[in-house]
Amino acid sequence: MSEQMSAYDVVVIGGGAAGLSGALTLGRARRSVLVIDGGEPRNAPAAGVHAYLGHEGRPPGELLAAGRDDVRSYGGRISPGQVIAVEQDSAGFTVRLADGGAARGRRLLVATGLVDELPEVPGLAELWGKDVLHCPYCHGWEVRDLAIGILATGPMAVHQALLWRQWSDNVTLFAHTAPEPGDDEYEQLAARGIAVVDGDVAALEQESGRLTGVRLADGTLVACQALVVAPRFTARAGFLAGLGLEPVEQEMAGTVIGSSVPADATGRTAVPGVWVAGNVASIMEQVVGAAAAGARAAGAINADLVAEDTRLAVATWRDATAPRTETAFSAEMERQVSERVLSHGRHGL
Repeated sequence: MSEQMSAYDVVVIGGGAAGLSGALTLGRARRSVLVIDGGEPRNAPAAGVHAYLGHEGRPPGELLAAGRDDVRSYGGRISPGQVIAVEQDSAGFTVRLADGGAARGRRLLVATGLVDELPEVPGLAELWGKDVLHCPYCHGWEVRDLAIGILATGPMAVHQALLWRQWSDNVTLFAHTAPEPGDDEYEQLAARGIAVVDGDVAALEQESGRLTGVRLADGTLVACQALVVAPRFTARAGFLAGLGLEPVEQEMAGTVIGSSVPADATGRTAVPGVWVAGNVASIMEQVVGAAAAGARAAGAINADLVAEDTRLAVATWRDATAPRTETAFSAEMERQVSERVLSHGRHGL
């Protein structure tokens, strides 16, 4: 970006499904929009987007490329960059980038998503999004009927195992670091034919980039074609600290599973003029939900701008049509009298 800051109605931070959907909606509302894209989409390792009507199986990069084209077709600008800070003043927001650039916006839509913090098991990160998975609705169909392992790292592990059993009758729960299941849970696992393997998992084994098994700390190798993990879902929102917006921890079954930026149903945050959408606000959101959230936030932002534009227009209109002051009225009367006097003098000549 140039040294002189460009100003927009809305600056969208994040170029994923939520950010692009919001930018598209705002562009169609004839708003000037800048999308700042950090280029780190969460679903980049995945082969395809799923459960998104009309886009089933579409590669994530292809979906985003089409979204960028849509935004540009309505005049929106998309620029690469890493946002490091946001400042607020009476006129709006200044967004500062790591490369020294900056941009101004009357409103902000933050759609930076989250970071999946994975369990520290050798070989796991390399297979993330391929054979190492977390969401059955995103990936369950693709691994149906395969040997699926559940890496237990918390009290939700049994729930995960029972859920993934819907997609395969060959499910193994690796106890790893999770609390031992209770008697009722053991009964449920047994009733559903889910094996439980005790001991810590030491590493994942793979061949030609595909998972082949789980290696236990005692050296035992258990064959496995897909492994389910429970990442910590951490909001990408550190740059909002200067505005006083901090992510808050999210819990499930009494366990912290991540963090998100609090907002109302439209994405409006506690800071006037700032909205959030997608995984930065809702850690369990899928791509289709993130896109919907971006459009919903954009509608609320445009309505807020319309209200502000109307207030400014009313103030200008009042100034232009306000009654003249007594001084202005007296001056006008003197001018008219003078003109009449001059007119009579000319007629007399």
